[in-house]
Amino acid sequence: MTAPLYIALRFATHRKRALLLSLIGVVFGVGIFICTQAQTQGFTQFFIDSTIGSNGALTLRSRFQPRYEGMVVAAKNAKPTVNRNFFEGIHNVSEIMRVSRQFSNVVACSPVLRGNVSARSGFETTTVELFGIDPPSHLRTTDLAKQIISGKFDDFTNNTSAVILGYRLADLLNVGPGDSIQLLSPGGEYWRFMVAAIARSGVGAIDSTRVYAQTRVAQRLLQKPYQASMIIYKLRDLDRAPALANQFEDLFQHSAQSWQDREESTLQLFIMLRLSAAITVSLMILLAGFGIFNVLTMSVLSKIREIAVLRSMGYRQIDISAIFLWQGALIATVGSLIGCFLGALLTWIVSKVPIHIRGLLYTNHFLVVWDWRHYFWATVLAGIAVFIASYVPAKRAALLQPVDTLRGSSL
Repeated sequence: MTAPLYIALRFATHRKRALLLSLIGVVFGVGIFICTQAQTQGFTQFFIDSTIGSNGALTLRSRFQPRYEGMVVAAKNAKPTVNRNFFEGIHNVSEIMRVSRQFSNVVACSPVLRGNVSARSGFETTTVELFGIDPPSHLRTTDLAKQIISGKFDDFTNNTSAVILGYRLADLLNVGPGDSIQLLSPGGEYWRFMVAAIARSGVGAIDSTRVYAQTRVAQRLLQKPYQASMIIYKLRDLDRAPALANQFEDLFQHSAQSWQDREESTLQLFIMLRLSAAITVSLMILLAGFGIFNVLTMSVLSKIREIAVLRSMGYRQIDISAIFLWQGALIATVGSLIGCFLGALLTWIVSKVPIHIRGLLYTNHFLVVWDWRHYFWATVLAGIAVFIASYVPAKRAALLQPVDTLRGSSL
């Protein structure tokens, strides 16, 4: 143990009550920061997992053809504007899927025929989003099998006249497994289907409109000449989805969209909530830093004689400064350690708190994420705040001269 550290420990015990209050501020600041970040990221991650589990990490849609405009009147060095002519549907589905599977980041892919129809059951009528799917490939690509909360997926697979409904849509139509609904075709004819299962993705927009049917049945119902309006992909590395979407557009000449672009507006909302919570709790840590500043400033004023004696014994300015910086470091270290334990405890307690959310998301309790980065950044913020609070008193103590200090203390 160095001499400045030993002296810092002795000085720290001189004002125990004030030091304890400063320590409590750091502890609660770190703990609450960890807890709030675990909550906000928990809801964000749940939304990401749910939407990717239902709609895939990447979507390939209609074929396009580049259309160049303004080439005659463009300036000498200007690039021509590139627009696109889009053609509805995907006709070479098998070939695109075969080539797609050769990419290392692609785990699985599934064709989907999508369209909007009217659904009716009893006196209830609503507009729904029909997904015509190939059951085996769709199970490999999405989490549909895990989302089933009532009924059996096998009943859907083995019956071409069966459908799967989102749970909120099923509640609206007042139907369950074994009941029947009617879907209105573009030709004005109602088709009758049996409800094989009810699925809950956790995302309100999906659960309130989604109807799954088998591809060939959906193709006849929607009267489409093609078997797929999009292909959805399951990826190994979700962060590389935008880059892969660009590669697919260049390769297949079909529009491609990553999950980041598809859910951009909702993700920005979650990011802003998380950032707002981080800023608010960081202010608490900053206030704790002001408390430490006051404690160390008072410690410098009360230890003027001791500082003079140390300077007369040959201690340098850097040694005197280190004494008070060590006090701040001790507060930051102990406060951060206890704060991390408090943050973990608060996160666990909050995860058990029951809530009833049935809007954008579906959950019966607070959603949290256990991430070591929350603890790291909380500790870093605490260290920065305490260092700033300790630096000024430490600098002031180092500038005190032995003779002036003894003279001032004797007055």
